[in-house]
Amino acid sequence: PRVLPMNTAFPDYARLVETARALELHYSHDPERARAVIEQHMEARGAERRDGRWFYEDALVSLTVLIRTEDARNQVGDYVANLMEDLGFRVRRQYRTAEEASRIWFGGDPAAGQWHIYTGSWISTVINRDISDDLSFYYTERGRPAPLWQAYDPDPEFDELAKRLERRQYRTSEERLEMMARGMELAMKESYRIWLADQLSIFPRAANVAAASDLAGGLSGSRLWPYTLRYRDRIGGRMVFATPSLLTEPWNPVSGSNWLFDTMINRSLGDPPLLPDPFTGLYWPQRIQGAEVTVEEGTPVSRTHDWLSLDTTDEIRVPGDAWISWDGGEEGFRTVEDEYPDGLTARSRARIVYEDGFLDNRWHDGTRMSMADLVLPWALAYARADEDSPFFDPAHVPRFRIFRQQFRGWRVLDDNPLTIEVYSDQIFPDAETIVAQRAFSPQPWHTLAVGMMAEEAGDLAFSSHKADMGQVNWMSMVAGPSLAILRRHLERAMDTGHLPWRKTLSGMIREPDEVQRRYQALLEWHDKRNHFWVGNGPFYLHSVHPVERTVVLRRNEDFPDPADKWLDFSEPEIPELELDGPMMVQRGESASFLLRVTFGGKPYPAEALESVQYLLFDGAGELEKRGEAVRDGEGTWRVELDEDAIWQLGTGANNLELAVTSSRVALPAFATHAFATVPEGTTMLEDDDD
Repeated sequence: PRVLPMNTAFPDYARLVETARALELHYSHDPERARAVIEQHMEARGAERRDGRWFYEDALVSLTVLIRTEDARNQVGDYVANLMEDLGFRVRRQYRTAEEASRIWFGGDPAAGQWHIYTGSWISTVINRDISDDLSFYYTERGRPAPLWQAYDPDPEFDELAKRLERRQYRTSEERLEMMARGMELAMKESYRIWLADQLSIFPRAANVAAASDLAGGLSGSRLWPYTLRYRDRIGGRMVFATPSLLTEPWNPVSGSNWLFDTMINRSLGDPPLLPDPFTGLYWPQRIQGAEVTVEEGTPVSRTHDWLSLDTTDEIRVPGDAWISWDGGEEGFRTVEDEYPDGLTARSRARIVYEDGFLDNRWHDGTRMSMADLVLPWALAYARADEDSPFFDPAHVPRFRIFRQQFRGWRVLDDNPLTIEVYSDQIFPDAETIVAQRAFSPQPWHTLAVGMMAEEAGDLAFSSHKADMGQVNWMSMVAGPSLAILRRHLERAMDTGHLPWRKTLSGMIREPDEVQRRYQALLEWHDKRNHFWVGNGPFYLHSVHPVERTVVLRRNEDFPDPADKWLDFSEPEIPELELDGPMMVQRGESASFLLRVTFGGKPYPAEALESVQYLLFDGAGELEKRGEAVRDGEGTWRVELDEDAIWQLGTGANNLELAVTSSRVALPAFATHAFATVPEGTTMLEDDDD
């Protein structure tokens, strides 16, 4: 069961387990309490209950439940609809596929009354070591540039707390946990989403197929599947895989589909500078040599890997020549010196060195990279928040404001190897994550430019929100009516030699003929592939078949990495727990409980365990005691509860819960032992050997 907007299998749950368990017990499934609360609020709004049905002004109160049909959400939707019917509502059930439902709940105006309840599902595609962003994502307008999110209006205290967590505006780890705990309490009072279950899914595959799977996201969410997918018994070949949904929403690189299985394909087409460890969530270099991270003294940041360094200093001054914003009207950067003549400081600095020859790599259409591929996406983010820009999108503004509040500038120190320096007030608990968040991922400027031309002309829109406002198509670079529009703008770009913000970007392209060469390559690419999706990943998008819901990927023969680069990730060493102890304990006596921690039948190395903590709950679900278990031998740990601890429990049923965290995997392991406390003098029966 899941109650909170927090994955029960991630590190933050273990850190916040005391708050989490208390809230879970408070909000546990209670049908009669739910009925009473609903009756209270319905009557306060003028509704009345007649013969078990709710009426408002002599009309039956009706709810429309939008139910997904491809998976367990079909049963979930019917379950929720049945509950609402039992409570006296008339329920209209709309059964829809992912694509059909998306047009209503995600792309449509939530005030239009097309739905009231939707059976959603979210997957964590990577082990998230810091879920500070989740409160903003799930409960505020900053989450997504879609009409539904833009309608959220959370309590001011919660909204401010979510902003501070998103900016990582805290000084200590303890302060962060206090903020997270309060955020969880307030999130339960917002409840735009009602959480039902955490599910560990199985991703079946043929026995002779191998691929690196993520502990959180499985195969579909794994960043490493494109780098490791192979047959065990042969080299090369053709492979077919099926997904519950594909091409669910339009694909574009600015604000396109966020659906898992669309994202899964997109990840195989790109090559980010860093990739997350599928077992720990910590990042490893993919297209960088290394990094130097510097934070203010006392900032709660730690380093695990040795591919980067972490230093502290009393103050980080931002250089005056660092670029801090973009002026679309003047077509140029604004520096720190321009906007802050008295100087500016930052909480963190990341100096990132890309691999040698990074900008000599090629896009799938054969063209070489240039600095414009890094600068244009960054500049467009500013233009989309500028009301005077043709690219302005109000749905982009809330999230951009958070970025601007913490961003302190960046600059290029060298172009070979490419070395950038990024300053920010936002920090993360792990230095590796700071680098991953600061490293710029290039996008082919020529495909982005064609999309910008289409949006500027009012023919298409990057986001679903802007498309809905302008009554135009949400831009897709791979299928549908967008393709003809994009082709027309590509031809116009070729005729005019169009380069966005030429005043600045002309100095960032490789050669004078790069503009025509890029557009010519994209034209030929579209002629062959009938789409505009150009990447640099281990696979390229060979063809798209929207009617059949099929895409064909082919290996990028120019991809520079050896095939075995990421093959070291095998079975994750998740601790296996066995907890033993008495079933009954007399009040006034002590009790001892033994925990065995193993993996593969062998004791788990003690040096790999970060903590083994216990929580003791009484029969009412109140936390009575917490602490650390004591190592008792190889692979064994012991919890000793003294007479006072047992006496405080009173009589009745109790729970002892153990939470074990390992440095080798990010998922904590849990074990529970139920026992009863009985009055003094109770006869204790021993087990009969027979």
